[in-house]
Amino acid sequence: MDQFERPRTYGRHQAPAPYTGGDGCLVTVVRIPVRIVVLVIVLPVRMVWDALVGTARAADRVLLRPLGRALSWLGRALVVVPAVRLYAWVLTPLGHGLQWLGAVAGQALRWLGAALFVWPWVAFWRYVVVPVARYGFVVPAGWLRRSVLVPLGRALRRAYRELLVPAGRGLAVETAWLLTTLIVRPVTGIHRYVLAPLATAARLLLEHLVVLPLVWVHRAVITPLGHGVARLAALLVRAAGAAARGVGAAVARLFLILLVAPVAWLCRRVLVPVAREIAAAVGVGWRVAGFVSRAVGRAIAWLVWHLVGAPAVRIYRTVCTPVGHFVRDAVWAPVRRAAVEAGRTAREALRTARATVRQARRDAWRALVGGGPVPEPREPVSPLTRTLGSTTTVPSAAPEPEISLRKQG
Repeated sequence: MDQFERPRTYGRHQAPAPYTGGDGCLVTVVRIPVRIVVLVIVLPVRMVWDALVGTARAADRVLLRPLGRALSWLGRALVVVPAVRLYAWVLTPLGHGLQWLGAVAGQALRWLGAALFVWPWVAFWRYVVVPVARYGFVVPAGWLRRSVLVPLGRALRRAYRELLVPAGRGLAVETAWLLTTLIVRPVTGIHRYVLAPLATAARLLLEHLVVLPLVWVHRAVITPLGHGVARLAALLVRAAGAAARGVGAAVARLFLILLVAPVAWLCRRVLVPVAREIAAAVGVGWRVAGFVSRAVGRAIAWLVWHLVGAPAVRIYRTVCTPVGHFVRDAVWAPVRRAAVEAGRTAREALRTARATVRQARRDAWRALVGGGPVPEPREPVSPLTRTLGSTTTVPSAAPEPEISLRKQG
């Protein structure tokens, strides 16, 4: 058989995948025992699972859904509807009333606060503080500024411009000449003819005695020595790296040969085929257990039907149905007809009583205010109509002459 051939299907169930060779003798030896053991273990589990699934579906259909609907209706009747009515009829009017009371109380408190704290201070500021500040400080200060401070400031500014500024300019010129003659010129001469030559000689001496020898030593001795040390260190590092790589490759090869290869062979040749067979055995056992469980379920359903269902149906058809028909025809139908007649009689009595009360109310109104009899409301009567060629008209009305089409032409 081709290993790529798709498995055949039997109704809603699919046959297991066909066996393909090449797994070895170990798989062939353990396949049938493993499937038998797995079927023995899985069959009770599958039967318990199917029983639990059937029980859960029956409980959901018979118990949980009606119970949920009843609890929903009970919660709506006991919680939602009272809460909605309480909110609509009690809390909403109460909230509106509290809001109105809060608005009124807020207005009253605002007016009281303004009367106690705002208006007195406003009056005090407007009629006491402002006049005292204006006529006690502002007006005298303005007069003092205009009459005393402004003329005094102008006189001081004129004295500064005409006396102090020329005197300061002359004093500054004399002071600058004196400082230049006594300090600046001697210091400039000392720097130019004494300090600058000494600094140049010291720089030349330091350069030829210290800097140039140090540069020669660095260039001719230290730099070649550093290059040699660096090359030696690089060679040592390369040798150590090559040795480490060789040792690592040897250790890895040894680990691969002694541990990884046997474990991989064991996993590929033993563990993977056994695990695959166990998984396939579990699948086959689960499906076979499903068939067995369905057969057992059908047998139990057949037994329950023939022991309980069929006798119950027979009793219902032969006993309960005739008794129910007798009760319906002999008891319930007369009672219903009597109730209908009683209701019709009661409605007629109520209609007559309403008409009597209405007539009595009209008579009382006419007796109080006077006036002619009020006509009874009637249904509108459609006027009599006539057809072409007929002389039947409305009573007390003269018939119209017939008009010929030939005479009109």
